[in-house]
Amino acid sequence: MSADREVPLYVDLDGSVVRTDTLWESFASALRRHPLRAFVALFALASGRAALKRRLADLGAPDVEVLPLHETLVAWLREQRAGGRHVVLATAADRVLARSIADRVGVFDEVLASDGRHNLKGRNKLAAIRDDAAGAPFDYCGNGPEDVAIFAAARRAIVVGAPQRVLREARRHAEVAAVFEPKPTWRQRLRTWFWALRPHQWLKNLLVLFPLLASFRVDEPLLVRDAFLAFVSFSLAASSGYLLNDLLDLAADRRHPRKRERAFAAGRLSVRSGFAGSAALLVASLAIAWVVGERFVATVLLYLGMTAAYSGLTKRLALFDVATLAGLYTVRVLAGGAATGIAVSFWLLAFSVFLFFSLALLKRCGELVAQLEREEDTGKGRGYSVGDLPVLQSLGIATSCAALVVLALYVQDPEVTRRYASPQILWLMLFGILVWLGRLWLDTARGRMHDDPLVYALRDRGSRWLMGALLALFGIAAVVGLPR
Repeated sequence: MSADREVPLYVDLDGSVVRTDTLWESFASALRRHPLRAFVALFALASGRAALKRRLADLGAPDVEVLPLHETLVAWLREQRAGGRHVVLATAADRVLARSIADRVGVFDEVLASDGRHNLKGRNKLAAIRDDAAGAPFDYCGNGPEDVAIFAAARRAIVVGAPQRVLREARRHAEVAAVFEPKPTWRQRLRTWFWALRPHQWLKNLLVLFPLLASFRVDEPLLVRDAFLAFVSFSLAASSGYLLNDLLDLAADRRHPRKRERAFAAGRLSVRSGFAGSAALLVASLAIAWVVGERFVATVLLYLGMTAAYSGLTKRLALFDVATLAGLYTVRVLAGGAATGIAVSFWLLAFSVFLFFSLALLKRCGELVAQLEREEDTGKGRGYSVGDLPVLQSLGIATSCAALVVLALYVQDPEVTRRYASPQILWLMLFGILVWLGRLWLDTARGRMHDDPLVYALRDRGSRWLMGALLALFGIAAVVGLPR
């Protein structure tokens, strides 16, 4: 330790001290705050990466207080500093942002960073380190392939969060003194990606099947094929939207007790890969939609436009956010009709609007109850305070009742009576939905509701039994003729 104390330690920032890349964090933050100006800022790249970093940092610096750290490395750096070692942050990140993070971590004596003109990466960083060390030996901590040359020039290398190939190169060219948190294997990353896509949310896209089921034309193979392709297309589009939403919500998610464990918020997946994944899913969704038909493409584009509007604007506007969420559900129903060429009935459309508006309000009420329990007045990035809870609960319960009234009128319609083999069974379905919605609102008031009502319904045994019973009742009403 006494020998190490005399050797300065230079530490990389992106992927080392923090689990993320500050350039992409700045872009995501700027995109959330100033969408058009964020894209215009990309033209600064013509003057070099350092200029781009400075422009994005000025436009949308991320919340450095919640950036995910490599805690084991930071703890080790604190030990080195406590032992009297000179510790320097040497990074290609913009200097203003680097200094803010250095102040938060509190272990660095000095900061070497990009200044808007010179990008301190690779050879430029090595030259800056050599100048700062005045030709004396130094140790270096990093994680990327561009750091291998610096590892080779250093007395000792400390590797953190690096892929196996970088670790192998570091060991081949330098003496590796320590390794912190090797990068996850491809299987672990694939599993992380799978859950980041939120596959359980694809159940919502079963709504595209409703027009086909309600028309009792499930015996037509071409319609079934188009409905299935519509489901796949919407699932890919939804996952694309979820990724984008997570990227735009990084700061708020990191302050949330559960959402901070999401892959991008926790730094388990990079922001850059998130944007690439979202774009790839979008292209795949539209390609499948084109196979289904032009009308269906239009509904997918409408859905994507509403998703973008929600992520960028309406989720921060009281009640507009709820209306957008309800609209996203209802568009799925309309998309099912567009894919199969089956007209969506007035009854199904009205029922969908009221039911999904109610479920969206349920989601917001659940969040406000959780905030009340944490003694928080507002949720960051939302347009509500806990004082709004009684109003939202009343409105949500009222719209639940409105959905049930629409369903009751539907059951009484003469055309429905002729279409179903046992239409009287539909009254049992109405009663079952009444019980289910009542349970949802009761558990929300008790603070048991998950952030997403769908996740709650999947986990709640009573909800699963009710959903199974409702499906069974629908099947009986459609095909089993019972005495009237």
